[in-house]
Order: sequence, then structure tokens, then C-alpha cells
Amino acid sequence: MTRHILITGATGFVGKAACEHAVHHGLSVKGALRIRGQVPSCIEPLVVGEINGMTDWGSALRDVNVIVHLAARVHVMHDTATDPLTAFRSVNVDGTLNLARQAAAAGVKRFVFVSSVKVNGESTPPGRAFTEADAPNPQDAYGQSKHEAEISLRHLSAATGMEVVIIRPPLVYGPGAKANFAALIHAVQRGWPLPLGTVNNQRSLVAMDNLVDFIFTCITHPQAANQTFLVSDGQDLSTNELVRGMARASGVPARLMPVPVWALQAGASLLGKGDVVQRLCGNLQVDISKACNLLGWMPPVSVEEGLRRAMGFGDGFLPSQE
Repeated sequence: MTRHILITGATGFVGKAACEHAVHHGLSVKGALRIRGQVPSCIEPLVVGEINGMTDWGSALRDVNVIVHLAARVHVMHDTATDPLTAFRSVNVDGTLNLARQAAAAGVKRFVFVSSVKVNGESTPPGRAFTEADAPNPQDAYGQSKHEAEISLRHLSAATGMEVVIIRPPLVYGPGAKANFAALIHAVQRGWPLPLGTVNNQRSLVAMDNLVDFIFTCITHPQAANQTFLVSDGQDLSTNELVRGMARASGVPARLMPVPVWALQAGASLLGKGDVVQRLCGNLQVDISKACNLLGWMPPVSVEEGLRRAMGFGDGFLPSQE
């Protein structure tokens, strides 16, 4: 009997890359979709409809032994929901736990849950990185919903014996990135002057290829069972260094203006964009020692190569780790 990996959110930013990686390495994959969308031709697509506490996963779970749960109501800058926390909980907590309960009943061995560094918090002091041992400190509804989902999954694992692996990535970048990262790519490639020349913060990022490689490590590695991991490229960057790296990858000059950080913050506050400047100027570092030491994992793609691929250059497939 063929056993499958079920990847939820298969048409999303990370989901598509995970499906392509699996197909490239000859794995048998089912891709769960909310609505019909484009997935790699070798993936078995399954439309499950809206994901919440009532979703029926019966047919999707048939002959599945591992789930990679990527589907989520994602963080957005300007949420229009009347009650954002309730909206996030419906998908990210109720939907996740409903899938996990049905998975455990169906005999699924391992449930890999892609959470978020927002469970840890929004920023770190200079020279201090988040670790998995830190007390959770989510600051918004999205982070809170991911934290609650993690708690529910751990309780379910203890009750059923289904292995749960939790992965908390920071900002993920790669081909097809959207939102602020896409806007930054647009600005850099067009040579627009950016007022970021004095920003010398430190932020952890994770290239899409590195995240997908880590997810598949967590699918098979015996030591990953019932563990929580932070993941990144293993090389933190200032926003200044990030822009310069993006420019080098694109073969264009970096046009950075030396505007003082306090002036950026003051101007952003007047425009109601203080949260954007916080992400550009603040620190958010993660320590990936646990992933490296416990699983023997190292990011296979360098920051330079990750940025090259994100800017539209290079092959996105990694060699098999088998």
C-alpha cells in the first residue's frame, strides 16, 4: 500500500515549494486545497473547502502517514475582520485541532505544524536571540492563535501518541514572496533610493529552500518527534546588509541614503506606519542550535544563494538529503 504525505495549503507560498520539493525527490504527496488551484502535476489535489472545526478530512487522510500543516489564516497588515482573534482561532486553532484529531484517529504517525516566530514575540534585545526554551510572548491575534494551536497539538499528542513537530520560522523569502518583501524587491531592482543606510539591526530570515529542507528533515528524523524548533538561514542580517545583498543578486547598485533611524521612526509614527519601521529597524534573532545539534541539520542554501533565487535567478531545487 502506498503511503502519502499530506500537505495542506498546497497552493500557498510555502505549500507550492514543499509540493515541488516532494515531487522532485520522488515522494508520494497529496495536496489539500481550499479551492481548486494549480499544483505540480504529480500531486494528487484534494479540495477540502474552508478549513475550520467542521472540515471533513476523511478522504484526504486515506493512506496518509505524515501531515505537513501549512494552511492558515495568515498575518495581514490591515485586518478587516470585526474580531480578528476569533477569525484567526477559527482556522488556526479549531481548524488545526480538527485536522489533528481526525489524523490521529486515522493512524497518521507524524503531524508537522508550521507555526511562527510570532509565538516567541516581535523583537529581541541586541545580542539576544529567541530560543525554543523562552516563554511564549505573542503580541498579536495571529501569534496568539498559533500559540494556542501549539498547546492543543501537544495535548492531543500526549493523549493519542501521534508525533507532533512544531516549526517556528521567521520571515520566509524566496521566489513569489509577497507583501513587504515583494515591495522591497521592486524598489531595489528599480534602483529607488531607500532611507536605510544607517540601519544596523540584526534580523533572522529563512530562505524558502532552507525552510522546505528543514520541513522534510522533520518528516523523517526520529529525533524530531514531539519537538519544537526555530529555523533560519543561520546568518543574521541588518536591513542595510539585506538591501545590499538583494542589489548584488540583481546586478544593480544599492542606493541607500543615510537617514538616522530616529528620523525614520518619527516620520513613520506620523504616517501611522510605526510597525513597518519596527520590522525594518528592530532586532529579531533566532537561535537554531537545537535544530543543528539534535537533528544534525545545517541550512543547505547560503544567504547569498537564497537572495539570488528570491530575486528571480537560480534553480530552486535542492539535492536529495537521503
